[in-house]
Amino acid sequence: MKQLKSILCLVLLACLAFGNALAADSLPYDCYNYDHWNNILYTPAPYVPDGLVSGATLRFEGAPIGVFRNPQDLCVSPDGDVYIADTGNNRIVVLADDLKTVRRIITGFEAEGAAQAFNAPSGVAISEKYQLYIADSLNRRIVVLDPDGTFVKYVQNPRSEVLDEGYVFTPLRVSVDYADRVYVIAQNMFQGIMVFSEAGDFTGFFGTISVKISLWEKFWRKLATKEERGKQQLFIPTEFTGIDVDDEGFVYASSKDTDGLQAVRRLNPKGEDVIRKGPHGNLGGDRVFGSVGNYAGPSQIVDVVYRGHGTYSLLDSRRGRIFTYDHEGNLLYIFGGIGSQAGTFLTPTAIEQLGSRLLVLDSQQGNLTVFAQTEYGSLINRAVALRFDGDETQAVPLWQEVLRLDEINELANTGIGKAYLSAEDNANAMTYLRRGMNREYYSVAFKRWRNERLRNNISFILSGVVAAAALAVLWVKAVRPAIRKKAKRRNLS
Repeated sequence: MKQLKSILCLVLLACLAFGNALAADSLPYDCYNYDHWNNILYTPAPYVPDGLVSGATLRFEGAPIGVFRNPQDLCVSPDGDVYIADTGNNRIVVLADDLKTVRRIITGFEAEGAAQAFNAPSGVAISEKYQLYIADSLNRRIVVLDPDGTFVKYVQNPRSEVLDEGYVFTPLRVSVDYADRVYVIAQNMFQGIMVFSEAGDFTGFFGTISVKISLWEKFWRKLATKEERGKQQLFIPTEFTGIDVDDEGFVYASSKDTDGLQAVRRLNPKGEDVIRKGPHGNLGGDRVFGSVGNYAGPSQIVDVVYRGHGTYSLLDSRRGRIFTYDHEGNLLYIFGGIGSQAGTFLTPTAIEQLGSRLLVLDSQQGNLTVFAQTEYGSLINRAVALRFDGDETQAVPLWQEVLRLDEINELANTGIGKAYLSAEDNANAMTYLRRGMNREYYSVAFKRWRNERLRNNISFILSGVVAAAALAVLWVKAVRPAIRKKAKRRNLS
């Protein structure tokens, strides 16, 4: 009986130890990260599927609302309501935070004494004043509505010397900051994000990404014929794909990136990119990818969501991945995949955060996948938040719990190492920073440790120097003359 109990205890301990790994193995997608050498390291699941929202299962005022058709965007209001741009049905569906209750369906509004309808609304955003901004794409306008659906204004027909004559405004994505400045990603607009004032006037472009052309490409274009140049790739600025605004008014903008190096930017009020790129200098999603096959090539980032405390997540449409980074540009975790099983997508198009949950919109499947954070994901999120707030020491117990679940997590080792460094425990700091492969902070810890050792042993070192000097003096004054005298006597004899 005792032997049976012992076996049961061992089995229970094994289940507890490998529970997260088993959970990750049972999911239809991979959960992983990269080490210092860009090797893939599989991790426990940071998020798991926690529900699927489909128009086919939702009802409003007793009647089914019907399936979502090609939904393109979603946003979350400050009070937790979820707005879905149901593009193919020309409507905005508003859900309560339980994602089961339909609060209302917006199919149009009244403006200038006439009823107005949407035409392929593909972007939606909520301001701090709870005003709703809708990118009414094929009507070539941004529609602004009050919380009760009352029409406020249009943002349309931008005119400026910097715009081509006859330019057709087709907004795709929209966002708004605390000052009610409106940021718009427009179709075939490569100069940057379009910015409009609170009054709806076009004020210019924002965050233009310059294209770098190599010397070889410049040389080749000079030698090429007109026909050959026409077949070559056009060197046009990068196209933005998603946009979000953080608490300080900085704009996070995702973009198409053919190199897989930087697919997101953090733009200050001047439009300058101030994002931190981390030790690897890579903010492009997957660092390693194949060159052949259906899923070859760098990640195709289609949206970004700012999640608070400096963290943000990117949505990849090529392999269905979700990449999350901290304020320093460290990659925290990766999950998701392409498919039709729970937690995978066919054409992911937008991502948002609802409390501790993540929401991903799939335009092809016409549904919304809900992800709940696991213990592993929660520990990382909380530790990163504490570190962002300057509480390195308070984050240590959380990082230790992360290492219990994922013992080779470099970020957790680095977090603990930094805390020891702040506490001037340089020896332990070196141990953890070495495990975290953080050369920069390891060098700092090593220099401090070396200086500390020198300070602690300075008396012994000085005593040794004094003793050595005394011996040298003794040698010169007494020992060496004695040896010479003795040698002289031998020669005389």
